[in-house]
Amino acid sequence: MSFDSRARRALREAGVSEETLREASDAAASDAERTAEQVESFFEDREVVYSDMDLTHSTAEFPEHAVEYADCFTHSDDVRGWLRFDSWGVYVEGARVLSDEVVELTLGPTVHDRVRFATAREEL
Repeated sequence: MSFDSRARRALREAGVSEETLREASDAAASDAERTAEQVESFFEDREVVYSDMDLTHSTAEFPEHAVEYADCFTHSDDVRGWLRFDSWGVYVEGARVLSDEVVELTLGPTVHDRVRFATAREEL
């Protein structure tokens, strides 16, 4: 986690030490690494997942996606990466693990939306 200069100054003025700031930053980065690993693991062993994504070419309320791979990395306290399906892929950021059966990701171009992926339609 990177605090900008204003946030660092305000936190120091509130009595937060540099060591505490560093510890908080390290803890946030470690949490992001765990989340990235969990998201990759979620997609890794699945042939298909379901989403709440609104697809113009699908009539399904919760469309099915054939999974190729998820490749996640961290940037400070943020999870980013790439999610590849059978015929398309998308940039990922802002990952959250909601349960063992559901993850939520912000998808970049051309989706530009927050999307939940689940192991089964009934999980959505």
